[in-house]
Amino acid sequence: MDFNKIYSSLSEKFPELDIRRDEDMRLHTSFRIGGPARIFVEAESEKQLAALICALNELGAKYLVIGRGTNLLVKDEGFEGVVIHMGEGIAHIDAGNRSINAEAGASLAAIASAALQHGLTGMEFAHGIPGSLGGALLMNAGAYGGEMADIVDFVRYLDAEGNIREADAADCGFGYRHSRFEDEPCVILGARLRLGPGSKEAIAARMKELSEKRIASQPLDKPSAGSTFKRPATGYAAAMIDQCGLKGYRVGGAEVSTKHAGFVVNIDNASCADVLAVMEGVQKEVYDRFGVMLEPEVRIV
Repeated sequence: MDFNKIYSSLSEKFPELDIRRDEDMRLHTSFRIGGPARIFVEAESEKQLAALICALNELGAKYLVIGRGTNLLVKDEGFEGVVIHMGEGIAHIDAGNRSINAEAGASLAAIASAALQHGLTGMEFAHGIPGSLGGALLMNAGAYGGEMADIVDFVRYLDAEGNIREADAADCGFGYRHSRFEDEPCVILGARLRLGPGSKEAIAARMKELSEKRIASQPLDKPSAGSTFKRPATGYAAAMIDQCGLKGYRVGGAEVSTKHAGFVVNIDNASCADVLAVMEGVQKEVYDRFGVMLEPEVRIV
């Protein structure tokens, strides 16, 4: 790709946008890891986002749309393409009687807080998940017995031709940490979430309970991308890793958390190569002992 041409074209078509060259992706991921994106753009509205993607398609440029970057591991070489970041202008939340309409850039914590303020129950499980709505829908994020598939009414998305579409929950192909949107050239724009009336006191109490569980069990003080591996068909990844004696297993600046074996954490300026080496070592040990090949949950860019 001719990045000079792409940069010049985008700067000419979108003079109002913040367009950067060689942006350090460590600044945009919860892992605090990753090389530069050749071009980085802040999109502040759905209209801008749609226009950007149409322009990039015309240029034949590879692109990646990100939100809060909480499930991304960007390689040390960086991203040979255009990263579009959903800014605060694509994070609107509108709470209704029994539902919430939210844009993809809105954080799950903010949506859950809006649900609490309006006495709507169903979002409690997501209150402590650090990502944005778009990423959560993409991978059907979940925790503590709940997942996005449980509360989605419909998802709004931009298809490969730049048309805005809607998909009912039944058409989203939700599965364990998966949706059809991972397999299609599309960009999630937002969703309507089905919730129910509830007691604000009960909702707040449940959020507090889950928050305390997270603080007690997860290494929230270290940069990571959350659970590193998906739950296998049998058993639990963290339990298998723990039983292999791998807590504290370290390569370079990356380590299997001593607090929760399901997390690989950045403890000392880890590189992507460090994290991948830890992941590969864990996969080998677990496979040798249990015959189970752990599948990454973190998305490697």
